[in-house]
Amino acid sequence: MSLPTRIRESTSISRTELLLAVLAGASGVAGSYAVAGYTRQFIVAPIDALVVRLTPGELVAFVIDNIGDEGHLLHIALSFVIATGLLSAIALLGLRVADRLTEPTLGIVLAGGLTWGLTAAITGDAALAVGAAAPVLLFTALAATSVTRSNDAVEHSSARRRVVASALAFVGVAAGVGRLTGEQSTATTETDIDDAVAEQVRQAESQSLDISGDVPGLVSSIGEFYNVDIAEFDPEVPSEDWSMTITGEVGEDVTVSYAELTDRPVERRHVTLRCVGEDLNGEKLDNAVWTGTPIKPLLDEADPEGECECAMLRAEDDYFVQFPLDALEDAFLAWEMNGQPLPQSHGHPVRVLVPGHWGETNVKWLSEIELLDEEMDGYWEQRGWHGTGPVNTVAKLWSTTTLDSGAIELAGHAYAGTRGIERVEVSTDGGSTWQDAELSEPLPGDDVWRQWRHEFEPDGSHEVVVRAVDGEGTLQPEDRSDSFPSGATGWVRQTVNMMGSSG
Repeated sequence: MSLPTRIRESTSISRTELLLAVLAGASGVAGSYAVAGYTRQFIVAPIDALVVRLTPGELVAFVIDNIGDEGHLLHIALSFVIATGLLSAIALLGLRVADRLTEPTLGIVLAGGLTWGLTAAITGDAALAVGAAAPVLLFTALAATSVTRSNDAVEHSSARRRVVASALAFVGVAAGVGRLTGEQSTATTETDIDDAVAEQVRQAESQSLDISGDVPGLVSSIGEFYNVDIAEFDPEVPSEDWSMTITGEVGEDVTVSYAELTDRPVERRHVTLRCVGEDLNGEKLDNAVWTGTPIKPLLDEADPEGECECAMLRAEDDYFVQFPLDALEDAFLAWEMNGQPLPQSHGHPVRVLVPGHWGETNVKWLSEIELLDEEMDGYWEQRGWHGTGPVNTVAKLWSTTTLDSGAIELAGHAYAGTRGIERVEVSTDGGSTWQDAELSEPLPGDDVWRQWRHEFEPDGSHEVVVRAVDGEGTLQPEDRSDSFPSGATGWVRQTVNMMGSSG
C-alpha cells in the first residue's frame, strides 16, 4: 500500500466510526437525563432555551397558528439533535485521536473531559455534568478498543454489534431512570385547603349551570388548567430561596423574600386567564381561586419614578413583559392556586396576575420589577405580537348535546376580562335572529368568566352562531382574525344537525 493511500485511510471517517460516535453522543444525552431528569440541569434544557430565544417571531407565529400545542415538539426535537450532535462530535474526535496513537487512552480521556467541560458550561452544574461525561467516555473506550483497532472482519463486526447493543441498552435504562428523577424533582405535596378557599370553590360549584355536555365548571382543577411557557423546561425556585426586587427608576430599591411576602395582607381572588395564542374557539381559557397579596403597596414603598410611568416585569426563565404602571394598580402577587402552593409549571413560588390582560403577560417565576425611564418592548413584542392587553371578548361554544327530549343543548363559557359579561346571544339560523342564553351567576371578582347554555328544537341542519356582550354593553366584534398578532376575534360558528354533531 502506498503512503498516500495509507494517509487517506487514516484521515477518512468510516461509517462505523460515525455510527459509534453518534451512539456515544446519544448515551451522553441519556446519561445527563438519568442524573438530572427533565429539569434545567439536563443538557438539552439550556440548548432549548437558546433555540427558543433565537427563533424568529414570524416563525413562532406561523407555528402557533398552524401547528398549535404540538409546535413545542419541534424546538425540543431540534434541541435533542443539537445536544446529541455536540457530544457525538466530541466522541468522534476522541476516536480519531485514539486511532492515531499506539495507546488510545489519551483519545478516550479527551472525549470524557471535553464532554464534561462542555456540559458543565452549558448547564452550569459541574457535578451533574459527570452524568453526560461518563457514558461518552465509556462508549468511546469500548469503540476505540473493541472496534477501531480490530483487523479481523468477523471480530470487527461482532465487536461493533456489542457496542451498539450496549449503547442502546444504556440509553433505554438511562431514559427510565431520568423519568423517575424528573418525577421526583417536580412532585408537589398537597396541603389542606383553607376554609376561605374551600368556601369560594363550593360557591362556584353551586353557581355552575346544570349542563349535560362536557363543559368545565366555574373553577378549573390545577391539572386541567391550561399551561403555556416560552421554553420546555421550567425554573426550579425553592420558596426559601425566592426573592423579588423592585428596582430601576425608583426612590429606593425594595426587596421582599417569600416569607415577607406571604406575611403581608392576604386576598383570595377568582381570576380567569386566556391564552393570546389560542384559536377563536380554543380551550386555553380557565379560572382558579388564587391566594396572594396586592402589588401596589410594594410599588408605593419603592416610590416609582421615570418618565414613561411603566415597568418591566422579569422572570427566572428570562421572560419579560412591560406594563404601564396604571395596569399594575390592581395586580396581584399569587403564591397559591385553588388552595395549593403554585405548581412549578404555574410559576412556583410566586407569579403575577394582572386583571383583564392576556395570560402570557401574567409573569411566572417573578424575580424583578424594573421601573423604566422609557418604554421598551417585551418578549413577545420583540417577536411581532402587539401589546399586553386588554383581552378580547369571546363566547366559546364548547358543547352540542342531544338531550333525551330531542332538543339540542348548546353550552360554553364567555369572558371579557375586567369588563365582565352582560349576556350571551345565540342564533340557530346563521345570525338572522338571536336569543339570550342562560348565564351562570357572576362569581366575585372583576376578571372572571361565566358559563352559558341554550336549548333549541332542531328541524334539520342549523348554523349556530354565538356572541357575547360585555359589561359595558359592547358587542363582541363579528369579524374573525387569527391569534397573531393581537389575539383571535370573531363570532364562533358551527353547523349543528339533529344528532347534535357539528362541523
